[in-house]
Amino acid sequence: MCRAVCVAARWVNGAVRPPCERIAAPFTAAVAVTAVPDRPASLSGATLAFAMEPNLLLGVPNFSEGRDAGHVTTLATALAGDSPAVRLLDVHQDPDHHRSVFTLAAAPGALSIALMRAAAIAVDRIDVMGPEGRGRPEPGQHPNVGALDVAPVVYLDEPMRGAACAEALVLADRIGHELSVPVFLYGELTASADQAPRTRAQLRRGGVAALAERMGDAADPLRPDFGPPRLHPRAGATLVAARPPLVAFNLLLAPPADLARAQAVAAAVREGGELGLPGVRAIGVWLEGKGPQVSVNLERPGAVALSELVAAVRLQAQISSCELVGLAPRVALEGFPEDVEIVGFDPARQVIENVVGA
Repeated sequence: MCRAVCVAARWVNGAVRPPCERIAAPFTAAVAVTAVPDRPASLSGATLAFAMEPNLLLGVPNFSEGRDAGHVTTLATALAGDSPAVRLLDVHQDPDHHRSVFTLAAAPGALSIALMRAAAIAVDRIDVMGPEGRGRPEPGQHPNVGALDVAPVVYLDEPMRGAACAEALVLADRIGHELSVPVFLYGELTASADQAPRTRAQLRRGGVAALAERMGDAADPLRPDFGPPRLHPRAGATLVAARPPLVAFNLLLAPPADLARAQAVAAAVREGGELGLPGVRAIGVWLEGKGPQVSVNLERPGAVALSELVAAVRLQAQISSCELVGLAPRVALEGFPEDVEIVGFDPARQVIENVVGA
């Protein structure tokens, strides 16, 4: 743990120059970082204000396992641990995407420890590389590069932003050093005055095979931020970030929509597309026995609500039903149309303010 703390301190203070240059220095505590002062708006594009328990962070690890219920239960048990300092808030198991998304809440320090427990189990039990090192034979619909594919540390207000960045760096160093899994940072931890933030899509494009090729490029190898310079033989790589809340949302399209229509809708609504919603990342996939789905990440829920996303999709296709993956801030759900079903939605369990409000 001392090694990871030192790495985070050096990164924040500039001995290892971040990418995250905006974190306040000096870094005076191991994991509990002082607030970032005088920053009026988060990188989400709008300030999300939460009346919440003090000194609380969320972890939203995404594991590339959605079909083996035993493995998912084991991961959930590892995340929850036996300490009241960690609360497992939600588990979303998706066999179609072959992915499980967990949401947990803890104070800095306790969060990275819980995430490490589950990361170690994922490395031991989940094989994303396959027998030839080019991906598993029966992948899910969701792109991935690792057993623990992404591990964002989420801050709910600006005063906790520095703590989230430090916690993410501690986690990244421990995964790389202790589990021998290469870790790539993304998002604001990779932004600088002359460099745009690296995205998950850039790292996951082409899956583990493409990432392995880029890392092995003799002329210009892609180097991880932590850990070994090659993919783990079973667990691949892990992507780590610190970020404000986003919303993961799936929309099932009604007949006669097909895969091509889902892909066209995704292209239209994502940022830069024809309908260009800011901060929207979207892919179109086909779910066996269910039909076409548009899978979306809403990265600026304070600026673009789910109601706007639904309206944009409806310009292209009819919606059969929707699904919220994990938790969402209340503002994202404001004005959501009553005639669109969110399957299994429970506001007491899935609205962030209802779960972690002070």
